Amino acid sequence: MVSPMRQSFLISVSVLALAASPVIAMAATHKTHKAPPAQAAVAYKNAMLAPWTGRYGGYPRFDLVKVADFKPALEEAMALERREIEAIANNPAKPTFKNTIEALELAGQPLNRVGTFYSVWASNLSTPAYQAVQNEMDPKLAAFNDEIVQNAKLFARIKALQDAASTKALTAEQQRLVWIYWSNFTRAGAALDPKAKVRVGEINQRLASLFAKFGQNLQADEAGWVTYLKANELGGLPETLKAAAAQAAADHGHKGEWAITNSRSSMDPFLTYSDNRALRETVWRNYYSRGDHKDAHDNSATMKEILKLRYERARLLGYPTFAHWKLGDKMIKSPDEAMALMLAVWPSATARVRQEVTDMQAVADREGAKITIEAWDYRYYAEKVRKAKYDLDNGEVKTYLQLDKIRDAVFWEAGQLYGFKFTPVSGVPVFHPEVTVYEVTKAGQHVGLWYLDPYAREGKNSGAWEQGYRPQSRFLGGQTPIVSNNTNFVKAAPGQPILISWDDAITIFHEFGHALHDLNSAVTYPTQAGTSVATDFVEFPSQLNENWLSTPEILNKFAVNAKGEPIPAALVEKIQKASTFNQGFTVTEFMASAIYDMKVHLAGGADIDPDRFEANLFTELKMPKAVVMRHRPTMFGHIFSGDGYAAGYYSYLQSEVLDHDAFEAFLEHGGPYDKAMAKRYHDDIVSVGNTVDPAVAYRKFRGRDAKIDAYLRNKGFPAPAAAATTGKAGD
Repeated sequence: MVSPMRQSFLISVSVLALAASPVIAMAATHKTHKAPPAQAAVAYKNAMLAPWTGRYGGYPRFDLVKVADFKPALEEAMALERREIEAIANNPAKPTFKNTIEALELAGQPLNRVGTFYSVWASNLSTPAYQAVQNEMDPKLAAFNDEIVQNAKLFARIKALQDAASTKALTAEQQRLVWIYWSNFTRAGAALDPKAKVRVGEINQRLASLFAKFGQNLQADEAGWVTYLKANELGGLPETLKAAAAQAAADHGHKGEWAITNSRSSMDPFLTYSDNRALRETVWRNYYSRGDHKDAHDNSATMKEILKLRYERARLLGYPTFAHWKLGDKMIKSPDEAMALMLAVWPSATARVRQEVTDMQAVADREGAKITIEAWDYRYYAEKVRKAKYDLDNGEVKTYLQLDKIRDAVFWEAGQLYGFKFTPVSGVPVFHPEVTVYEVTKAGQHVGLWYLDPYAREGKNSGAWEQGYRPQSRFLGGQTPIVSNNTNFVKAAPGQPILISWDDAITIFHEFGHALHDLNSAVTYPTQAGTSVATDFVEFPSQLNENWLSTPEILNKFAVNAKGEPIPAALVEKIQKASTFNQGFTVTEFMASAIYDMKVHLAGGADIDPDRFEANLFTELKMPKAVVMRHRPTMFGHIFSGDGYAAGYYSYLQSEVLDHDAFEAFLEHGGPYDKAMAKRYHDDIVSVGNTVDPAVAYRKFRGRDAKIDAYLRNKGFPAPAAAATTGKAGD
């Protein structure tokens, strides 16, 4: 997942292209460009607004950040940008690309910089003091964004350029940038009457508060629910998990016990290995009930209000539902098309789940467990079936997957495909002592900076994401990107390697794929850089990157145990044979979330009861009862902590269809490390950002639209009756 720079607001007009998407990182260049028009020197009151200086084209001064400074810094930055916007809007000269679009690209740089700090604290250091600032400032930032997009004079200049025949004299990249501004201003309500504009602004401010509240409630439930174990409750747990749980307990002030925290990286292995069924149920319920405890941190009322406000806003903007508005500028153009894609996969996925449950029930019956398989049993008995069917022990696989070695693996892959080299650097400030900074170079030339923040801690969002600090841009003087990857691994005991699961390793490759998308960017304007693309295309490069983990070149070189011994060939063969194992569970839990997301946003202004809507939907879909949504409604931060992935969680499926179709192109033309294919992928996909319609970009790379067949083959599902394609070109 690409992280929003707070999805509740846009930090400047220069990222308005992302009004319907998460505000995400943009990326790098290997060439320089003449510097932009000189800006008058400004004496900033707050250090967070100042230009980044020093090596590597400058870097963020995290060491100067104080939570108490956020409010005055944001207010000062908004005042500065307000003056810039007024100057552009009131320019008496005829609108031109230079005096309007390029001027907007230059505007708001101080707010971009302080916005980076603000978003990093939201995701990684969300203390009560920060949350108090966030609760006050997020609505103000939303109002400021509305002030810009509802500026009639500014919109008239953009519209004049979009309508003008002279625009055709611009480069294709510039023409698309004009369209991006026009489209996003229009979709944000720039053409509405004054009364409707006021109401849209009120909705956006209220939503900003609700998004912050939803995320804060979720963080509270992640930190506040910990299961502490005694020595007699550790049955079945591997030694590495015991050591990590002991360390987690000590960190929480419970030395001498073992802690299972309310994060996926702690919950998942516990449910896989614990012999204690009652404790499995406790841990499962804690995790899947986040935001749904009917207490001060309950998210039910918050999400209901978010849905109603989104529907009202969509209607004001001329759309039947929020889902119709959301997909208006995506690769898939309508909710019907997205639903058709999901429902094409759903029957195969749920049928596989039923077979998986049958296999697991047979194991439980043979063991005399006298149970019916429930959701908290799924991982535990799936692991038993895996061992029986494939003689594959995930615990054994894990001994060959060390966090540091997998980090080295993605570095090596980036070198093979793109020529990148990652070197740790010192002297660059970080926002937490556990963060490491790397310089990225290519052929000895600076490309960008990459920050790694690997460990779980209180105040940090759960899961894994990529976050952008600075976009690539030739227009901004050859500006190079700064990006981070953030994960939530539990620290090992001192002196011990951190062992991760196969799924965790895939996640690292996935999030690093977002970073590679940004680092490979080679565009002129920051609004179009790197991952600043449609939500249902942005996950394509990251999901494609997952495929390199299982290549022999990676496994033979980096999958080693603590003694340095490589993973045995026989074990690799077992992994490959079991590659489609448990895909029913994996696909169904994801697809349930994606279908729910689309359906709940198609429900219009209905007064939705979250639990009842969920139950009724999955009764209608004949959802197997042993599986639940990957993200149940009250913990579904993707869609309720911001607008970014709302009515867009299907994007992971759309992107995975592209991913498997594209990887087969590599296999058809020389293999995963074929230099010609890597260059073609670089030139057609990851370097072009949002300068090209994504469907056009994909068709150029593949020679045709994507087909669903490769995705189904990868999952071991039956082929469709007729070949299906996805993604149509057009603005």
